[in-house]
Amino acid sequence: MDFTLAAALLALGTTRIVSSSFTLGSTDIAEGQPIGMKHVADCFGCSGRNLSPALSWQGAPAGTRSYALMVHDPDAPTGSGWWHWVVWNIPASTTSLPTGAGNPAVKLIPAGAVQGNTDYGTPGYGGPCPPPGAQPHHYHFRLYALGVEKLELPVNATAALVGFNVRANALAEAELVATYAR
Repeated sequence: MDFTLAAALLALGTTRIVSSSFTLGSTDIAEGQPIGMKHVADCFGCSGRNLSPALSWQGAPAGTRSYALMVHDPDAPTGSGWWHWVVWNIPASTTSLPTGAGNPAVKLIPAGAVQGNTDYGTPGYGGPCPPPGAQPHHYHFRLYALGVEKLELPVNATAALVGFNVRANALAEAELVATYAR
């Protein structure tokens, strides 16, 4: 979808379908629970293993042609939060990502999917690393079922640009929220 059409659809007030049958789960992280060290960043004073958690989903609505995953920490002290993982063009036939798929070097992401830059400035997964002593931060893992097979975006697109296009094409959204503090 081009940017003009996406803007027009948003201006018309299109909405995502909220479906209780579209769910996102993980064997590595749990709703409302702290994220384990193997998924924490290994930078800025954090010493985790920076492995993206395994994710799986089910119940996508009819018409789903691809997925996008966006992981965001709205509690980061930046004024705009922090983007930890941005993936789009995940094929509709995909229903899971294994632990560590967020490392572009290991090539565990399905063919055709794109891992965009995080706010760490690199593509792939960047684990939690909030400031020491802060209240627990909330990490929103949001999976979107999209009505298009492919988002025509540059690989260096910002998370905001990806998010704009994802929301303009979303049929449904599933979410898992975990926490982390140090």
